[in-house]
Amino acid sequence: MLGAIAFTTGKYGVASLKQLGLLVIVFYASCIAFVVIVLGAVMKLAGFSVFKLIRYLREELLIVLGTASSDAVLPQVMRKLEWMGVKDSTVGLVIPTGYSFNLDGFSIYLTLAVLFIAQATNTPLSVHDLIVVLLVSLVTSKGAHGIPGSAIVILAATLSAIPALPVLGLVLILPVDWFVGIARALTNLLGNCVATIVVAVWEHDIDRARAQRVLNEELRYVPAGDESPRGAISDGGAHAL
Repeated sequence: MLGAIAFTTGKYGVASLKQLGLLVIVFYASCIAFVVIVLGAVMKLAGFSVFKLIRYLREELLIVLGTASSDAVLPQVMRKLEWMGVKDSTVGLVIPTGYSFNLDGFSIYLTLAVLFIAQATNTPLSVHDLIVVLLVSLVTSKGAHGIPGSAIVILAATLSAIPALPVLGLVLILPVDWFVGIARALTNLLGNCVATIVVAVWEHDIDRARAQRVLNEELRYVPAGDESPRGAISDGGAHAL
């Protein structure tokens, strides 16, 4: 990361760091707006609060904040959703699938990154190009995983769909990839958790009363050491206080 910052500063000047900083700010603002407005509305329709869900998953979100990877908390998230009252069959299907196919943060990032590179290289994009970017990003983001730095590979595939855009332009945003990767991972994780709850509500695979008690912190989750996610509830892996 430091090497990328040094290269960008040396080649394009210190002023480029200001533009990269604005990119980070816009991306974080976009992710926050997506979580609050879009995911908040979806959770509201499902009968829950996205803010209470964030509070419930605060420990996992802090881990993602430090690692920039949602993979680090996959077992804990599955265990917590089961403890919340979602059937293990729904959790076991939606969460792993969402880790590859429901990457909200990736989709937001790819769109902003392409627009940033187009402006930085003074490359005009037509309406057709913008539509192509949107459609291609929806495809290339699928199958990506929560590994730090993987977005660069996905972005390269997206840029190749627009001949006018130089693929090497991704070097411009490489210095801030770690910083935007944190917001990407957090948004991906929250999107997958919300999707799991919504699917569970749709399929009547959730105990609503228990879920409300858990989100209201009337029923607290206690980790069970080394027990497996599937045994967290049935074997006494989590207990109410």
